[in-house]
Amino acid sequence: MRAARFSQFGGPEVLEIVDLPEPHPGPRQVRIAVRAAGVSLSDWTKRKGLMDPELPQTLGYEAAGVVDELGEGVTDATIGDRVFGVCGDGAAQAELAVLSAYAPIPPSLDFPAAAALPAAIETAMRALDQLGVASGSTLLINGASGSVGSAAVQFAVARGARVIGTAGAANHDYLRSLGAEPVTYGEGLTGRVRELAPKGVDLALDVAGSGILPELIELAGGAEHVLTVADFEGAQKYAVTFSRGDSGRALHALAEIGELIESGRFEPPVVRTFLLAEIAEAHRVGEQGHGRGKLVLLIG
Repeated sequence: MRAARFSQFGGPEVLEIVDLPEPHPGPRQVRIAVRAAGVSLSDWTKRKGLMDPELPQTLGYEAAGVVDELGEGVTDATIGDRVFGVCGDGAAQAELAVLSAYAPIPPSLDFPAAAALPAAIETAMRALDQLGVASGSTLLINGASGSVGSAAVQFAVARGARVIGTAGAANHDYLRSLGAEPVTYGEGLTGRVRELAPKGVDLALDVAGSGILPELIELAGGAEHVLTVADFEGAQKYAVTFSRGDSGRALHALAEIGELIESGRFEPPVVRTFLLAEIAEAHRVGEQGHGRGKLVLLIG
């Protein structure tokens, strides 16, 4: 089967499409014929050698497709079901992938829209859980208009928190529609946030990895009130919590999101699609940052 992989660390040019053996599901897992796979910040973080040291590495933690093989003990899916979910092996950007957690695709979504969800909603829910975001909290989200950021905005608002979100001016109306108070990122951010919250914020979440952890720490009153899912090196430097999947996943988000979407209480991210062969370009676009929505590879 065709799959994305890299055999050396570096820029997007190290990515390649190779033939790999077909995977098979273990107990309580399903295999899908992948129709679409999400591209996330973790992909280029891995590609640069900032997460895992071994080589070669496959890519992709989220996908949507059609179930074509069942693992032992699976009772909640059948061959032919449309599902989306998490590939724990990090090999979802391939023609076939094994999902370790999955849920039915909401009826109103196509495969690319469904593939855009797993990493974003799990990451957002996990970050809010770890920060302790609750009713009455004031939360600052750096990078609020992207797929993870917009999910975090909506989940936080649903919890009763006040949300201030950074984004480019073109996305301010979008953030307001989700219930957040927008501020423009860049130089002078601290002052702009204090215009909205003179005493600072209770908590801060960085999903953009744009190097502003010191400002977030100042606004939140200490590193212990800040969490990043995007700046591994900065987290080490400033003693900020870096959240990744092995720190406890919030997989309950997969089962819960369908009802929220179908009832109109959650707006899925805008999707920008690329062919699997265009994966290097998808990485280049993603690394430029500041874009709204989610990058998705079309497969099969």
